[in-house]
Amino acid sequence: MNICYDEKRQIFKLDTPGASMALALADGKWLGQIYFGPRLNSTDFAWLLATDRPPYTPDRHPREAVSFFDCFPSAYPVDNAGDFRESCLSVRTQAGQIDCLPIFESWEILPGKPELAGLPATFGGADDCNTLRVILRDAAAGVRVELYYTAFIQLDVIAQSARICNDSAEAVWLERALSACLNLPYEGQELLTLHGSWAREGMIDIQNIGTGIHGLASRRGVSSHQDHPFLAIVSPGTTQDRGEVRALHFVYSGSFLAQVQRDQFDQLRAVMGIHPDGFRWKLEGGASFQTPEAILVYSDAGLGAMTRTLHNLYREHLIRGAYRSGPRPVLINNWEATYFDFDEEKLLRIARRAAELKIELFVLDDGWFGERDTDSGYLGDWKVCARKLPHGLRGLAEQINALGMRFGLWMEPEMVSENSDLYRAHPDWVIRTATRTPLRCRDQYVLDLSRPEVEEHVWQRVSETLRSADIRYLKWDMNRSLTNLGSAALPADRQGELGHRYVLALYRLQQRLMDEFPGVLLENCCGGGGRFDPGMLFYSPQIWCSDDTDAVERLRIQEGISMLYPLSCIGAHVSACPNHVVGRSTPFETRALTAMWGTFGYELDVTKLSPEEQEQIPAQVQRYRECRALIQTGDYYRLASLRDGQLDAKMVVDARGAQAIVGLTRVLNRPNQRPQRVRLRGLIPDAIYVDSETLREYPGEVLLHIGLPIELPDGDFQSKLIRLVRK
Repeated sequence: MNICYDEKRQIFKLDTPGASMALALADGKWLGQIYFGPRLNSTDFAWLLATDRPPYTPDRHPREAVSFFDCFPSAYPVDNAGDFRESCLSVRTQAGQIDCLPIFESWEILPGKPELAGLPATFGGADDCNTLRVILRDAAAGVRVELYYTAFIQLDVIAQSARICNDSAEAVWLERALSACLNLPYEGQELLTLHGSWAREGMIDIQNIGTGIHGLASRRGVSSHQDHPFLAIVSPGTTQDRGEVRALHFVYSGSFLAQVQRDQFDQLRAVMGIHPDGFRWKLEGGASFQTPEAILVYSDAGLGAMTRTLHNLYREHLIRGAYRSGPRPVLINNWEATYFDFDEEKLLRIARRAAELKIELFVLDDGWFGERDTDSGYLGDWKVCARKLPHGLRGLAEQINALGMRFGLWMEPEMVSENSDLYRAHPDWVIRTATRTPLRCRDQYVLDLSRPEVEEHVWQRVSETLRSADIRYLKWDMNRSLTNLGSAALPADRQGELGHRYVLALYRLQQRLMDEFPGVLLENCCGGGGRFDPGMLFYSPQIWCSDDTDAVERLRIQEGISMLYPLSCIGAHVSACPNHVVGRSTPFETRALTAMWGTFGYELDVTKLSPEEQEQIPAQVQRYRECRALIQTGDYYRLASLRDGQLDAKMVVDARGAQAIVGLTRVLNRPNQRPQRVRLRGLIPDAIYVDSETLREYPGEVLLHIGLPIELPDGDFQSKLIRLVRK
């Protein structure tokens, strides 16, 4: 058992292969989180609570109770009770007051990991993990807090969540219900986060942790364009291979808060959960509220070890369905090839040539419904445009299938256009406040999924569409943030529930899709990477990474995203040049070698490529097929970053060290350079590795300690893929 309780010292200790987390009780009442770091065998550190010296505990020194809470490392801190740092829980009573101070009641250890009702979460049986459940109770308020800590047996991961229960007869309101709290001593650490915008997702940022509050958040109703639901507290100078990392990642797809606070005593507190701004959940008597899950990872071997831990966790304990470990098809998407300007013959012309070039899946993007020749109408109706597709989706799919390709489709089910039959019939079905016309974004509104009839309507449109033809892939898009939050169906005292209810309805819809269409490959999208989060991975094994398909920009974007997510999750395509977002031109081979470090595909009109470029595609597809399994399942190592120079380098290696793939890209060439090399990782030192193209042999120890020669063609934007096989 990797969870124990030291009754004498009143310490709970949760162990993973290389880490421990410790919770402790003060006076048998107050639960503190006192340690998260390298694995410990002992539990002889209750003195970390410092209850034997001022300010003592409230029972021993009631005149200074506030001073105790002001510095106590609470495992689940509450508002308005003397702890003035960031809190996890705020409960407002019928009297209109913030009042809740739960104390320890009981504990139990559960084999495996309980499901979180209605929410995505990591999973595992008794052979994978064990769970500590701790119950805190405020008898006067009638509030019970159940804290869940799951320790994985083979991974340095602890998953944390909370369930808030109202055991009284009267309703209370949750105004803050976060998922995780981590208390640490300040030792000069830095804060690492991901930020960005549309077309610039996943940018890595590192900053000092000064006194005060630092962090990131989303109040957009979606998770991850501008700020990603992740933070890592890292020791100074942490690299891919060295340094301590304590990371938190939120398994949720809506508005979130992730903050670190350094207080007056040089203590750090990190909290993560649903953003409290605009959140107000009415908890009736006898009801409960389940927070989403936060993932905590510890590494004493730098960011690389954190990355591989998260990759393994998500591949084995989060992603589900037929495509969890199966090969992803090489696809071609018509969006950047045609935008809205297409008909059936133009699509088939592209598909015929794509089939000849060995591409496996054709995806029809936006513009197939209504009279949608721009992005200003018909969302919500989902009726095939007979002018463009005279044989409907079924006829198009049959013709695509006859070419030996599978057929996929784009939809944006959560949206509605003002110019649509749906909006004209049900204007009250959109998210809007009672007295104001809702703001449009991309000329569209957001459907109020918190209403059961709206949720059911959306499901009927999605399921009818999927049944109408042999559709094997669905790209589920969502192209705007949530504003004017208000629901015509929720009473006044429940309007603050809309944002979270929306996300819960989204999860229900995508679970139904998994259940009823298990053979469909679902790829989530949100104007690019606006909802690239672990919550979405629970339903879709891949997510469109960014609408910026420029190879150089994608090197930066994919570096940040792959720091957290397996390569098999990252939607990446080869597009035309000059690139439609930044106007840059890069070699066709470089674009392909960049897209191969994700779910490989094309987003262009293959018939307009030069003959030389078209001739490269079958070899690119074949190369990806040969590398696909290793890219999807191998251990990932970041070798060099554009943040430090002009070279991007990474590799994947299988668990036995038998084969590896190395990717090298130089952005800008420089004159008068001596030969460079890059040190590889994950190989066996005493093995011999053979370059499968040149047949050159390298001792493993030389590749590890001296490096692989960087031999790229002259010029800017040059890329190379090297496959190494153990001799």
